[in-house]
Amino acid sequence: MPEIHYISSEILDLPAIQDIVIQKKNLELSEEAILNIKKSHDYLHKKLENNDAPVYGINTGFGSLFNVKISKENLSQLQENLVMSHACGTGEFVPKPIAKLMLLLKIQSLSYGYSGVQLTTVQRLIDFYNEDVIPVIYSQGSLGASGDLAPLAHMSLPLLGKGEVYLNDEIITAEEALAPHDWEPVQLQAKEGLALLNGTQFMSAYGIHCLLKAHKLAYLADLISAVSIDAFDCNMSPFDKLVHLVRPHSGQIHTAEQILEFLEGSEIGKSEHKMVQDPYSFRCIPQVHGATKDTLQFVTKTFKTEVNSVTDNPNIFVGEDTIISGGNFHGQPLALALDYLGIAMAELGNISERRTFQLVSGLRNLPQFLVNNPGLNSGFMIPQYTAASIVSKNKQLATPASVDSIVSSNGQEDHVSMGANAATKCLQIVDNVETILAIELMNASQALVFREPKKSSPFVESLLKTYREGVPFVENDRLLATDIHTSVSFLQDLSIDKELLF
Repeated sequence: MPEIHYISSEILDLPAIQDIVIQKKNLELSEEAILNIKKSHDYLHKKLENNDAPVYGINTGFGSLFNVKISKENLSQLQENLVMSHACGTGEFVPKPIAKLMLLLKIQSLSYGYSGVQLTTVQRLIDFYNEDVIPVIYSQGSLGASGDLAPLAHMSLPLLGKGEVYLNDEIITAEEALAPHDWEPVQLQAKEGLALLNGTQFMSAYGIHCLLKAHKLAYLADLISAVSIDAFDCNMSPFDKLVHLVRPHSGQIHTAEQILEFLEGSEIGKSEHKMVQDPYSFRCIPQVHGATKDTLQFVTKTFKTEVNSVTDNPNIFVGEDTIISGGNFHGQPLALALDYLGIAMAELGNISERRTFQLVSGLRNLPQFLVNNPGLNSGFMIPQYTAASIVSKNKQLATPASVDSIVSSNGQEDHVSMGANAATKCLQIVDNVETILAIELMNASQALVFREPKKSSPFVESLLKTYREGVPFVENDRLLATDIHTSVSFLQDLSIDKELLF
């Protein structure tokens, strides 16, 4: 039986989410969450029974139609119409792991009891999560402001028996997915469609997915750069703690410490006749990698706050006996954070490619393009081209989305965050950095062979022994695309203790 994660008011942070994902835990509502959901739902419906006053999205139209009153007998149809009409996504499908995260984060947000939804609705979302019935969601369509309307509409359609889902890696209709479980379509009640569609779970899920990967890549960037430091026969003095204590940015200090740990016991590092100075891409690793780590901490804090928040609208405050229409669905905090994360991760790729360039340049007693018989063999000439191409792409993707806004909903929604575009761009950047680092590892592993009989540290040599089982030394030209893909898979499969990541 899978382990259970209980949805409650307990803080959901990155390590906790990583545990839920990696251990494939099932979800279950805590008694606290059940009570919160029921209290909010009961309060809302008693309020509607005794009060005909217009309340946005509950008994009125949506967006610029906020002033159109809806009769009580049409409130359920209003919510179903909302979900169907807003399901206007286009583009590529949202990756399944991110779509599943959207379910988790929406469940978490609804569980606090400020949304007025039925317990049945939240439980069905949990059923989808636990049974791996993952809604098919499109990556384009959200402005990141009235909530992630279009993506969350596609996430919600299967509740109504509409739309499509993934089941056993196949795409089938939601109607086909409900039948084997004897699940009836949910009949949405007042406000439920709005509670499902208003929210930042598309941006948040992308952000959490990117952060989990980015923390690992930040660690791997330090590790791979350590291999390159010995491969390029670098001076170790720039990593001395005295240098960093007089400019004590935490990420910078941590990076310098990690480099020294990775290279402890290196014969190459202890050898004499080093250059007095090395290129910035080696000498300034603590400053550049460290700045990215500091950015990761800021972005992690932002998303930790967001995934433990209520982001739909309006909000129901039972204790205060009031319903307030506000703007918690606006994605500006996430848009800025996602742009910042994308820029910071792009820089890890940028400096990595520069180290690769130095390694293939025929410097420091290394052969040109890291191969015997250069000329007859092109060696590692073109992997650097590939890395350079990806770095350039990342620079284009790192252009901020959050500085843009386009008026929508007939002028009612006149400033939007464009955080959804920031989210999808950020994922591309993070995935690209993984490939750039894999190419650097290929080059550094090849270059270290030319340093023999001197060895790097026991830690690095152990890593490379495993790595070279899949990507051995290149004696003569071969199909290096295969080696690049194998290197990427090696990094993806590398298990790192979460204590080292967060």
